[in-house]
Amino acid sequence: MDCQGLFDAIDALNDKYIAFWTDVCLLESPTENKAAVDAVGAYFIARAREMGWDVEVFEHPLSGNCVTITMNPDAPLPPIALSGHMDTVHPIGLFGTPAVRREGNMLYGPGVTDCKGGTVASFMAMEALQSCGFTERPVKLILQSDEEGGSRMSEKATVAYMARAAKDCVAFLNTEGATPGKLTLERKGIARYRFEISGTAAHSSRCYEGVSAVAEAAHKILALEKWKDKDGITCNCGIIEGGTTPNTVPAACTFVADIRYKTETERVEVERRVKEIAATSYLGGTTCKISPFSHRVAMEYNARNAALFDRICAIYDAVGLPHVEPALSTGGSDAADMTAYGIPVLDCFGVVGGKIHSKDEFAYVDSLAASAKMQAAAVYFFDMEKEQL
Repeated sequence: MDCQGLFDAIDALNDKYIAFWTDVCLLESPTENKAAVDAVGAYFIARAREMGWDVEVFEHPLSGNCVTITMNPDAPLPPIALSGHMDTVHPIGLFGTPAVRREGNMLYGPGVTDCKGGTVASFMAMEALQSCGFTERPVKLILQSDEEGGSRMSEKATVAYMARAAKDCVAFLNTEGATPGKLTLERKGIARYRFEISGTAAHSSRCYEGVSAVAEAAHKILALEKWKDKDGITCNCGIIEGGTTPNTVPAACTFVADIRYKTETERVEVERRVKEIAATSYLGGTTCKISPFSHRVAMEYNARNAALFDRICAIYDAVGLPHVEPALSTGGSDAADMTAYGIPVLDCFGVVGGKIHSKDEFAYVDSLAASAKMQAAAVYFFDMEKEQL
């Protein structure tokens, strides 16, 4: 089959999968709501069984359950994995009722870009591959359940499950939101620390007799916030809590620092500097305890992922899809974890949109079929020699 036949099959499925996409996003699924996330998984499972595909569920008592859907489970070649997450950051009801609306080529709703659009495009690609008679290798769709919180709810159990499900895969294509003309080859890691500062309380009329934990926190935050290297280490202190009343010198203050880094060398430097700032009492008379809040590894450049990128580029150039360039993402994703497990990974095969993690999150409707074509072409032509392409 030539590429046009595959792409025509995807175009023929477009209306069906725009409705699928809408249904999935109407199932609002904040990470901490296990029942809501599992409802999304159940929707995918029902559709997969209608297609005759195998389904495996990884159950977890606290986080949502992960789901792996496999087409061609007995095919002889090693599998390729498509993957994305079902959970979102949005509280239920934030987008109103109904939670999803379409305006021309724009679809608004919770998770339309991050990351439900990509997972729906994966399912669409799989149906197109099946309709075109593709049977050469297993294709797995691995659906993550607590990605948005860095898998804190499951204590990384979901990530370990994903790695087991993908361990024999020759490629792992993750479907975070896309940037036209780019595929993500590197991602920053994330280290979040909680700082707990103790000072000395006093009446504000005699504030010179106390030591303000909030003021001490301000000095520490300013020291941390100096990290603003777009291509290196950055820091944002996004949560701060302290004080009791306006006329009391606060004896306690807590804040969380979100620090992002590109390499393991930078992570070591982050850890050293965080400990140094915590140990320094800028005002004198304060103490500080630090504890890890969450952690995500960096997706560092490696030859394995670079070879996969070159392979995908060759396919796209040959079949007439837009040429792609390698990109560095400053956000975290499961792609970094899978890279750490030694699996060949590329990221950002999802739909194109914007304003993610806000009540105005949107996606471009025509990017759904475009995403499905990128994923399907990568699978279908993966083993073909250049002259065949």
